Amino acid sequence: MHSLPAQGGEFMRGKVAIVGYGRTPYSRLKPGEPVLTVDEYIAWAAELALERAGMSKSDFDGQGLGVSHAEVAHTVNWSAATAENLGISPNALIRGDQGGCSATSMLIRAATLIEAGVIDRALIVGADTPLSMPSLAPGLPLSPERTRGVFWDFQGPFGVMGATAQFALILRRYMHEHQVTPEQLGKVAVTNRYHASLNPGAIYRKPFTLQEYLDSRMLSDPIRLFDCVPIVNGGLAYIVTSAESAKAITDRPVYVLGFGETNNFYSGSRVFPDVTVTGFSESAPRAMEMAGVGHDDIDFLQPYDDYPFISMKTIEDWGFCKKGEGGKFLEEHDLRFDGDFPMSTDGGQLSGGQPGGANGGFMPLVEGVTQLRGEAEGRQVPNAGIGAVCGFGGIPYGRPGRSCISVILGSEA
Repeated sequence: MHSLPAQGGEFMRGKVAIVGYGRTPYSRLKPGEPVLTVDEYIAWAAELALERAGMSKSDFDGQGLGVSHAEVAHTVNWSAATAENLGISPNALIRGDQGGCSATSMLIRAATLIEAGVIDRALIVGADTPLSMPSLAPGLPLSPERTRGVFWDFQGPFGVMGATAQFALILRRYMHEHQVTPEQLGKVAVTNRYHASLNPGAIYRKPFTLQEYLDSRMLSDPIRLFDCVPIVNGGLAYIVTSAESAKAITDRPVYVLGFGETNNFYSGSRVFPDVTVTGFSESAPRAMEMAGVGHDDIDFLQPYDDYPFISMKTIEDWGFCKKGEGGKFLEEHDLRFDGDFPMSTDGGQLSGGQPGGANGGFMPLVEGVTQLRGEAEGRQVPNAGIGAVCGFGGIPYGRPGRSCISVILGSEA
């Protein structure tokens, strides 16, 4: 792991804190489940976050509002329209359109606005209803990623039907260069489902065995059914304030200790990049340097985990092990909440559900805050004081991720 200059500098460490969060129940649109709009999910998630923080929406007049891009029912002026729907008048609007990095990117933007004195607090919201989206075919939503640009130039015509097929190509390249077994990746899926069984909010809670994982049908070789994230409808929100204000709002603030962001990352040549390396190899060292922590100081990792392979690559690129040794690392460590390397402690997206590609990134952040506040009943990491949270957004052609954001959170500033 090479040293890089801290992005934002040490002066940002501990200057803002998250004081509330909300996550609606998720829906797979089974018979009898309510069919809600994106705006309804946003309002619901915002209400839950405000209740947890003991705040009201009037506390955000003249403050900040962050809105994550939704692929369903959005307009050109959607963030301002969301303020109208919620009935608040913010002085600053923050837009999240970096896919699974949206939640963490808005946290960074809000933190800088707060530190600059433009606002003192921000309500950050996101929701999506991908299961209600018109579709060309099952699993192929009518999203910008699927309707223009390099997807239809180089992938769609050859049968690449979405993220599973795209990531299968990346995983196959990794397996060509490095050693990883289905059993090692399966351990991630099995552990995620175990954590989901302890989380009432997870969409799939019935545990499965490693053998059941191996027996699940192959969808896009080498990715199996139990490697794939379930898509859900739902919404999430969190509230970030200045550290000073946080002390008056809650006795359990969760501080942002460090962050790093990398976009349009290439490892090596832009003509033929190394697709086994993600932007976490740059953003994670920056976050850790800003926070002043090392790997041994981190009590848990909440990766963006739509596929077990992405969790493994995250571990490698954060520097918890060398490139190519991620499979061995998974095999040698206990990934459960009470193990030596707690990861995806709420079941992650892999078993908890992904509320649209742009909003799945709220989940690692919300779970990290939940753990550091000591509110993860039944799956609480013992003595959790510092956590690592990841955002991972976009699947560009021929590379594993368009945006990679790393965040270090702590229960103390």
